[in-house]
Amino acid sequence: MPDLDDALAALAATPRLLVALDFDGTLAPEVDDPEKARATPEARAAVERLVDLPDTRVAMVSGRSLGDLEQVAPFGDRVLLVGSHGIELRLDEPDDVIALDEAEREQLDVMREVLDQVADTLDTVRIERKPAGFALHTRVATDRHSRAAHLVALQELKAETPDAKVRMGKNVIEFSVRSTTKGEAVEHLRRYTKATAVLYAGDDVTDEDAFAALGDGDLGLKSGDGETVAPYRVPGPAEVAGVLARLAELRAR
Repeated sequence: MPDLDDALAALAATPRLLVALDFDGTLAPEVDDPEKARATPEARAAVERLVDLPDTRVAMVSGRSLGDLEQVAPFGDRVLLVGSHGIELRLDEPDDVIALDEAEREQLDVMREVLDQVADTLDTVRIERKPAGFALHTRVATDRHSRAAHLVALQELKAETPDAKVRMGKNVIEFSVRSTTKGEAVEHLRRYTKATAVLYAGDDVTDEDAFAALGDGDLGLKSGDGETVAPYRVPGPAEVAGVLARLAELRAR
């Protein structure tokens, strides 16, 4: 396998490049209050430089809802946005792709009732509403409270909404009435942008689907610890910003 700089040089030479990026833990350091998450200045500068290059598209691919992502990552309309693991898209012509039917809305109501009961028993557990489901956040909970919240939520929702889609992440479980993955989102973005190569960077378990969707000529970059199928890894957002800056430098040549 070539070293990272050689791989970036090869990627920079592709005719049409897509740079797809997770946000939390990749461009932005993890924080206890998700609303306060922001990309590092270095990451923001690198993204803006990439956006200005010809035949280069940049996309944010996040588990956050689209509205939430627009608030914490205000990069402007030239950056494509994928929210809710691919359920929501904001491309060049904004298009809300989610339209729940009556049965799905009824499932959402049941989910809300169950998860609200879990959150009411533990002050350190937070429930986030998403367009097609909910996320149960346990980042500030103790290990014991986190395990209890996960166990109860999984058992209760399995009984009440057996068709619910469950996605495990770091300090979070997401429950949805629809199933999509970041891998599917990356494939959609590849087709949409007509990219000849893709760089994908992410830090969470849910990013593994995107890494698995990459092929020859693409580059997967894992941010932080944890098992991964990505061939390259850096310690965290500061280093991701350095990689993006280097890619922008190479492609500008």
